[in-house]
Amino acid sequence: MDKNDYAMRQALDQLRRYTEQIHLGGGAKAIARQKEKNKLTPRERLAYLLDKDKPFIEIGAFAGWEMYEEEGGCPAGGTVGGIGYVSGRQCVIVANDQTVKAGAWFPITGKKNLRLQEIAMENRLPVIYLVDSAGVFLPMQDEIFPDKEHFGRIFRNNARMSAMGITQIAAVMGACVAGGAYLPIMSDETLMVEGNGSIFLAGPYLVKAAIGEDVDAETLGGAVTHTERSGIADYKFPTEQACLDEVRKIISRLGASASAGFDRIQPALPAREGLYGLIPENGAKAYDMRTLIECLVDDSAFDEFKKDYGKTLLCGYARIDGWAVGIVANQRTMVKNRKGEMQMGGVIYHDSADKAARFILNCNQKKIPLVFLQDVTGFMVGSRSEHEGIIKDGAKMVNAVANSVVPKFTIVVGNSYGAGNYAMCGKAYDPRFIYAWPNAKIAVMGGEQAAKTLLQIQVASLKAQGRSISPEEEKTLLESITRRYQSQTTPYYAAARLWVDGIIDPLETRKVLSEGLAAADQSPITEPMRVGVFQV
Repeated sequence: MDKNDYAMRQALDQLRRYTEQIHLGGGAKAIARQKEKNKLTPRERLAYLLDKDKPFIEIGAFAGWEMYEEEGGCPAGGTVGGIGYVSGRQCVIVANDQTVKAGAWFPITGKKNLRLQEIAMENRLPVIYLVDSAGVFLPMQDEIFPDKEHFGRIFRNNARMSAMGITQIAAVMGACVAGGAYLPIMSDETLMVEGNGSIFLAGPYLVKAAIGEDVDAETLGGAVTHTERSGIADYKFPTEQACLDEVRKIISRLGASASAGFDRIQPALPAREGLYGLIPENGAKAYDMRTLIECLVDDSAFDEFKKDYGKTLLCGYARIDGWAVGIVANQRTMVKNRKGEMQMGGVIYHDSADKAARFILNCNQKKIPLVFLQDVTGFMVGSRSEHEGIIKDGAKMVNAVANSVVPKFTIVVGNSYGAGNYAMCGKAYDPRFIYAWPNAKIAVMGGEQAAKTLLQIQVASLKAQGRSISPEEEKTLLESITRRYQSQTTPYYAAARLWVDGIIDPLETRKVLSEGLAAADQSPITEPMRVGVFQV
């Protein structure tokens, strides 16, 4: 085992440890309280509901990671969700985690739930809500309640999805309070568990305070009340298992989805192995991206586009689990162009940006989804690059990425720095799904350059105040800045804030891309690609 392979396995061990910690939700005591009420945990509910022989791709498992320590934490953003199969049908599942602050919504909870709804809307997938939440986390209500991308957007999306013909099923297994009460009622069908499920705009304590009425939760908004008196809910069940069985039945009767018509043939495994050993442990050394691509694609077959032009970006056609894709990837080796000039790996030059823009247009013309493999340190700078038109060609590539109508998928396999993140379809450019390997780094620039820049700014500020700083103090300050900056470049920092949908084992890359392509294939492309004013 070489040092690169060893470093990747160490990173994966850390990923597994953190994931196990997240899977405990609010902890053993909170789980025990769920059991006392004859309630399953959200992960147990998903395990019961989902088809056992099909993959489940969790989205946002690291949402909220290390973000709310003063409030006791918010593992997985207080919600377990992702894409899986129910009765053979690919669905988005959103399950509140009542073990985390009674399922209350933190700011990241709202962001995660909106992301899951976005996935459903983009790919026209049915949505199943497993509801068990006390509503907004009141100490942070100003960060979750009133803005455009806050709590209320959930119900706006409920209405929009209904108008789009996207099936939504809500199974109420616990509390469903205040504004959250609208979610199940804005779904197509509402199921409730007797004794535990409840829906009301105001709970018993608030009713007592507001109008002086004494009423218990079951009478106020329990399953019997809403299936027999108000007519709000459609079905009631004695157990969660019976409720989930009915969800499976409902999904089994859905009509077939439309198809985007993306090409797929019989899948084949890559002919090349050794993925773990490819990425240098420090992220700075060169490696051949072609080898990485050959470890990911069917039969290791990569049909390269403009192979001898714009060599710091690799563009070409391949198949992943049978699906036809176009790949745009950063080459990390040093290359030489036709003029005999050396070009640095991981950097986007004017010719590589020009090539990528043309390739993206070709994929849109042919209705071939795009896969971006990011290990980018940015665009080339300097007078030669400026004179060759790097801004013009970079803008051309960004325009093509932004206006592409075929589905885009992004995997951060190494560095993702500066405007290179944008050009290579970072989160701001609407990839259908975006994942990071555990060695990924995402930042405006590399750690060493950023730390030295920040140090210069702080030293200049101190000198402006008439204060001097010794070389020893300067060294200590640089180390402090470097640690802080590097902590913000990790994939965990990015995943906590949902800049990426998840952190994955490199060997899972084919699976998450295949499932993403299967989802995207259920949403036909309805608009032509238009680029507007295009720099040529």
